[in-house]
Amino acid sequence: MSPKGTYVYCVIAAARRPRLPRTPRGLPGMGPVRLLDAGDGLFVAVADAPLNQYGEAAINRGLTDLDWVSRAAVAHEAVVESFIKETAVLPMKLFTIFTSDDRAMAHVRTERRRIATVARRVADHQEWGVRVVLDRARAAAAAPKKKASTLPTGAAYLTRKKAQRDAVVELGTHARETVAALYDRLEARSRLAKRRMGSELPVHGGPLLLDAAFLVPRARATSFQALASRESRSLARHGYGLTLTGPWPPYSFVQD
Repeated sequence: MSPKGTYVYCVIAAARRPRLPRTPRGLPGMGPVRLLDAGDGLFVAVADAPLNQYGEAAINRGLTDLDWVSRAAVAHEAVVESFIKETAVLPMKLFTIFTSDDRAMAHVRTERRRIATVARRVADHQEWGVRVVLDRARAAAAAPKKKASTLPTGAAYLTRKKAQRDAVVELGTHARETVAALYDRLEARSRLAKRRMGSELPVHGGPLLLDAAFLVPRARATSFQALASRESRSLARHGYGLTLTGPWPPYSFVQD
């Protein structure tokens, strides 16, 4: 048999030991998800990891296969997200592996103060994602139309070209202002907010104007969703597309 390490999915803060009956299977080839009790309301979700599949050399080989990494990431997140109803869930990075349960628990003890700080920050909160794209054609069609020029043909042509350039600049300025105002309104309903500088997700419908994460108290989730829905309908009339995703564990807010 291959030697085994301890794979860590997440640290959970909960008033009582979480239940496991519906926990997803986890990464391929690993043992079932189990919990280690770290004391003081902290639990660590782990699984036995065969090192012939998840040792350092095997992972380094696997990192060259994007499909393999993607399957592992989806399985990892499924386990993390199965604990979303607990007080706080602190996701660990993909492929966090220790040589034994004792080493994993020693790491938690060493990081206990930081873990406790983060757990207090995100307790009873969930992450929501907002992305905004711009359909330039629809936005231009929705913009106020200017009167046709009555200048001679040559001058009219130059005037139209300048007007087109000015319209592009104006549209860009208006889009930035619109997105900034939207971000501020959503941030006001959140405890924390963060713009993501880049995204690995495909963008459909036009350029990506906003990719942001919001840490929202569970008690405000309904009002946050309602606000996002109203904003989406309003923006759609002007050529913007808003997508709301969540709730998620606080992936974007667990780093110091």
